[in-house]
Amino acid sequence: MGPQTAYAFRVYAYRHTGGPSPFLPDRDSTPPNPEPATAPPLWPRQAQVDAVFGGMGVHQVRLHLPFPMQLSWDRTKPVTSFFVHEKVHDSARRCFERIADAYDAAARRETGIAIFGGCLNVRRMRGGSAWSMHSWGIAIDFDPERNGLNSNRANARLARADCLTFWKIWEDEGWVSLGRTRDFDWMHVQAARL
Repeated sequence: MGPQTAYAFRVYAYRHTGGPSPFLPDRDSTPPNPEPATAPPLWPRQAQVDAVFGGMGVHQVRLHLPFPMQLSWDRTKPVTSFFVHEKVHDSARRCFERIADAYDAAARRETGIAIFGGCLNVRRMRGGSAWSMHSWGIAIDFDPERNGLNSNRANARLARADCLTFWKIWEDEGWVSLGRTRDFDWMHVQAARL
């Protein structure tokens, strides 16, 4: 089951059985200090992405990966490339090349770095009302099963110490981790500041 289907089940359970709320409070708000101090201001703020990147779902180019990934909802399917916005392509390519140098195949499997959760997907944010950064192909998800929307530092696989280099690589290019900045959605990295 993919993350969108799992989220739909949680919303259904909440609305029909009174289960725990899948919605995140203040999901669409900008926090007072939204990005880590190490993030260079290369990318626009979320509110500016339409002006900078153009319409949703357009200007996409194929990003060829330096190592194979697995599709999160069907691990038998290899992912060797996917579509990203043309303006983030070179930055994402550099990140994946550095990840390939920093983590061998076994480490990529263990950490979940080699599990692809998605990129281009024109939709609203889960747990919010604004358009997702995935709508422009400027966000990438890794290992959604172990780093879900409601994950936090205590339970997210990508929050562990062996993943610090992974996050540093993205932050060196100005990408923002929602896990590291807001402590939820640890699967997600985006080329837009909060």
